[in-house]
Amino acid sequence: MHQYKGRLIIHTGSMFSGKTSSLEKDLNRFNIAGYKTLAFKPSVDTRYPDADIITHDKISFKALLVKDILELEEYCIKEDPQVVGIDEFQFLGGTIAEINRVICWLLDNGITVVIAGLDMDFSGKPFETMKELMPLADYLNKHHAVCTKCGTDAWVSHRKVKSKERVVIGASDEYEPLCRACFVEAKKEEEAFVNKNQMKLEV
Repeated sequence: MHQYKGRLIIHTGSMFSGKTSSLEKDLNRFNIAGYKTLAFKPSVDTRYPDADIITHDKISFKALLVKDILELEEYCIKEDPQVVGIDEFQFLGGTIAEINRVICWLLDNGITVVIAGLDMDFSGKPFETMKELMPLADYLNKHHAVCTKCGTDAWVSHRKVKSKERVVIGASDEYEPLCRACFVEAKKEEEAFVNKNQMKLEV
């Protein structure tokens, strides 16, 4: 697997599309090949009680919790890994400039970086850090979940709860994968519901 030295591998797409499972498989392959690997996840991800990264099909692997890219950099300076894996990359703290600098520093030093993260938020807007890194990838993998409404390839993670906050940590109780057409229809229904309630209040 020497051809992967100093490469950026990105797994992106909606929730439930297999991004974290692909990250786990990549890191496992590197471990089997004898590479020293480190896995990280943002400390803002509180879905599970410990630092393990857990896929939706319940496969878990050890990871280090970090609040931002600078803390990740400190770990890498200390541990000197050959491969770095980062899950839920869109939640990792740090400015875009800091994130780009650290990722490029890892790559320039021959360290392979494997990233898994959402490309868009619940409203269909790109996450800035993912948008910046995707053009730099050596291998870019767009994964698709199954649309829960029609069964085609999903495009976005639709939020089922009412919060308008951009970051709401959750799983199937809070989100569902939808294709573009079903997402547009869901937004129309939500807007009609809001407008109906506003009219009632005005009356």
